[in-house]
Amino acid sequence: MNDGQFKVAVSLINQKVQFKGVSMSNSERPIQFDFSPPIGDGDGYAGLELLLMSFAGCVATTIVHLLRKMGKDISGFKVNARGVRTAQPPLKLESIFLEFNISSGDVQDADIEKAILLAKESFSPVWQMLKDNVEVTTEYKFI
Repeated sequence: MNDGQFKVAVSLINQKVQFKGVSMSNSERPIQFDFSPPIGDGDGYAGLELLLMSFAGCVATTIVHLLRKMGKDISGFKVNARGVRTAQPPLKLESIFLEFNISSGDVQDADIEKAILLAKESFSPVWQMLKDNVEVTTEYKFI
């Protein structure tokens, strides 16, 4: 990944559409994905679930990093993400809702709002890819 490239391999592992995916930088942690019956067996993540998880993870990583760069103490951080898929083909996510649950003694509303805005506007690579195609709504609460 040092050269700016990401490399993955995806291989069919059954007689329907179940696949195993591995990242070349993390090959010991494969991910299985599949589609719901009757096309697949439903024994793995759907592609849109993986995209939603990737988005939530990317945004969480970005926000925690930004808050810590602001000198804030983050003892816990959880993102609950919900994606709404279109009802008709082409099937895609039309909206995403992100709820951030933050455990910290010193993060204020202005801090998290600034971190969310920075993630949205420039620092979260997955958000940059989605922002013109999917409506994203955020909410946060302190735990």
